[in-house]
Amino acid sequence: MKLYGNCESGHSYKVKLFLEVARVPHAYEEIDLRLARDARPEPFRSLAKYGEVPLLVHNGTPYVQSNAILLHLAEHLQAFGGETKQRLDKVREWLFWEANRIGFSMAHYRYGQKFDDNGNYAGTVLPWFRNRLTADLERLEDELSDGRAFLLDDQPSAVDFSICGYMYWADQAHISFPPRMQAWLDRIAALPGWRHPYQMEGADPW
Repeated sequence: MKLYGNCESGHSYKVKLFLEVARVPHAYEEIDLRLARDARPEPFRSLAKYGEVPLLVHNGTPYVQSNAILLHLAEHLQAFGGETKQRLDKVREWLFWEANRIGFSMAHYRYGQKFDDNGNYAGTVLPWFRNRLTADLERLEDELSDGRAFLLDDQPSAVDFSICGYMYWADQAHISFPPRMQAWLDRIAALPGWRHPYQMEGADPW
């Protein structure tokens, strides 16, 4: 198994984190996203259908799009949400939510403050993402109000790895989290195998 990713990509991080916490042996290669897509190395360029990270190659088959990869891993391992069909259905539902909500709002809000050298997020764009992110964080804070440790129940799952993907860069986004969310993030960070994105093997922060 081999993962191609980039340490500035929360979408890469969520897959890397899953593999590390699940103790799945794998190779890793950092892809420089500052290179044009047609200048990125082989075999990544040929295998990554959309030219994006993450790319997971498992038993010779390429898997792309972070949440699709998480679903594949959970089902393959029958763990972290893949133990039963009912649990996997709940994982799938959350991952669709993440792709449209927190994986969109948090990723863009952070990008607009750390990487937007051309001012594309100036004016009303960054506040729009902030408003959307605020609503997403409120939704997650409310979800954790019943006292469970993780988003599905008291066991970590692919849902937690997906939704936390960009959250360990709160300093770069200049935000803080409400208390239940912060406690949830601390519980994820206490899992054996957890490391910050910049501490993962091969990391090359920009």
